[in-house]
Formats: sequence, C-alpha cells, structure tokens
Amino acid sequence: MSSNRKILVLPGDGIGPEVMAEVVRVAEWFDKRRIASFDMTEDLVGGAAYDAHGTPLHNDTMARALAADAVLFGSVGGPKWEHLPFALRPERGLLRLRKEMDLFANLRPALVFDALIGASTLKPEVIQGLDLMIVRELTGGVYFGEPRGVELLADGTRRGINTQVYTTPEIIRVARVAFELARKRRNRVCSVEKANVMESGEMWREEVQKLRDSDYPDVELQHMYADNCAMQLVRNPKQFDVIVTDNLFGDILSDCAAMLTGSLGMLPSASLGAPDASGRRKALYEPVHGSAPDIAGKNMANPLACMLSFSMMLRYSFDLAEEADLVDQAVKRVLDAGIRTGDIMQPGMKKVSTREMGDALVQELEALAA
Repeated sequence: MSSNRKILVLPGDGIGPEVMAEVVRVAEWFDKRRIASFDMTEDLVGGAAYDAHGTPLHNDTMARALAADAVLFGSVGGPKWEHLPFALRPERGLLRLRKEMDLFANLRPALVFDALIGASTLKPEVIQGLDLMIVRELTGGVYFGEPRGVELLADGTRRGINTQVYTTPEIIRVARVAFELARKRRNRVCSVEKANVMESGEMWREEVQKLRDSDYPDVELQHMYADNCAMQLVRNPKQFDVIVTDNLFGDILSDCAAMLTGSLGMLPSASLGAPDASGRRKALYEPVHGSAPDIAGKNMANPLACMLSFSMMLRYSFDLAEEADLVDQAVKRVLDAGIRTGDIMQPGMKKVSTREMGDALVQELEALAA
C-alpha cells in the first residue's frame, strides 16, 4: 500500500498541537489497518514559527505547503504575541498560506448531530436535522482590496480605508464550487450579497445568475441580502442547502451558522484552490475554533472539529469517501455514547479529556472496521 498522499501538518499555537495529536493518531490508525496511508510531515506556523524564526510563516514552510497535496492546520495566536507589529502577528501566517496557495473557496459545513441538539441555544425543532454548507470567497473582497490603510488628514484626524473589490473570474470560480457542491447535496444555492446598496454586490448577483443560467440550469438559485440571510439563519436555517457569498459576509455568516450547532469545537472547514491540469486542488483543512489559550496545555480541548476537518480532507483532497464516512460515523457513535469534552458537556454525560476523546474515537473506528 504505497502512499503518494503528502500532508503537511501545521499544529500551530494554543490547543492546536493537542487536537492535532489526536488526528495524527487516527491517520496512523488508517495506516496500521492498511486502509489508507499518508506521507505526513510537521512544521511550525503562527506564534510558534515566530518564536523559532522571527516570522509567522517561514519561506521553507510555505514551499512545503505548495508542494503538499493537503495542509492540515490547527490554530494560531494568543496573548503572548499580541504586542507584535501587525505584519508579524501569528494570524498573518494563515493569511499568507491562503493567499499564496490561492485558496479562494472556504467550505464551512454546519451540521447538527442529534446527540448535541441540546447544546444549541435555538429550539430543537429549529435545528434538528440541520445540514448546510457555506461557501465563502476567501482571497478577494474587502480583506485584500487596495487601497487600504489608515491616513492622517490635514485637520489631525485619521481616515481608515478598506476597498471591496471583485472581478468576474473571482466570482465565477467560487460560485462554480457552490453549484458543484449543490449537485451532490440537495441542488439548491443561495447567493448572498448587498446588491441594494453596493455596486460590487449588484455585480456579484449578476455574475452568479449568468453562470447558473449557462452552466447549471438544473440547480435552484436564490438571491438574498446579507442582513436578511443572517436573520434567516436563526429563524429558519433548514431552508438553506448551499450558501455562497463574499469574504466579509462569509466570515460573519459562517460564525453565525456555527453557533446553530452549539459549539465552535465541533465545526470543521476546508479551503480549496483551483484544480490543476490533473484535477488536483491545493487545499488547507482547519477547525473553526481558535487557539483557546486559556485551556491550552490542559488536555481539555475538543479534538472533534479537527477530526472532522481530517474527514473533509479525505473526502475532497483524496477522494476517500468511504474512509471519510468511517471517521464521521465514529464521531457520531462517540457522541451517541454520551462522551463529551467540557465545551459540549451536558447533564448525565461522561466528561473526558482531549486524549480520552481520541481513545474513544479509535475504539469506535476499531469497532466499525471489524
């Protein structure tokens, strides 16, 4: 069973190394059981990279990321590095990875496990069975547009400038990802912008509609303003299948959707680039949660979001759908058995550590593979 699946593992800061260690255990389990094999190498990113190299992402690490089939990312940041200049902060390492790998499509699923319905602040009937996907454009828009910065005005006051800008190709390629995903799900796309007050939003709506009419006439397309979408996500989230939107609105709406599930510790994500001539996409997979410095090193963190990110990697980078289903089923069985880390703890359940959650997952994988 030879392996040509090259994975760069970047645990990062805070709880990143702890949750990543459990994912590596699962990857090694696949190898040990001769189900799938991976060529995994580890490197530094974020604050850990700054401490070692004086930069949040070393050029050698960037080169390894570009050469890998997929990057598995933990988390970055923490109070230790908050004093650093903006360009040297840990988060800049992640932004550089996204930009130089051209990871333009961020996939953020919001899936409610039946065993965790009680963890959400919404009524059970609102979220039971929820399964939606947000596709966020990741390399354009107001986060990267020029001009940008802060300038001093003649009267001594300051003006902050950020530019919202999109081109036709940028809109089409992320919309195409959304339509392709919808075809494998429930065949519905909701495109979100602010066409009523922003010219870039009006253009976004027009380009998405033209692409649907020319290439995806079988997919149902709805347009929605971003503020209404935020309201609908907490009012009736099950109306959505795939939501596609720009960088800024995607950042906000995906966190809103995340809380429908009850915990950021349960949510994975994938960031995908354009397919090359062989069909291979550069890709980075990461849990939605942050570095949680308050619990770092305490063996308390929930590894399930990172584990589900690994599942997305199996599915989208390596076409290992059955293996991805195996991980997803193991996570479901662990939750159904009442095993919980502190962030998702409920009355009557068994509270476990990060390592014990990993133990339970491996045990369920063994049972499923038997």
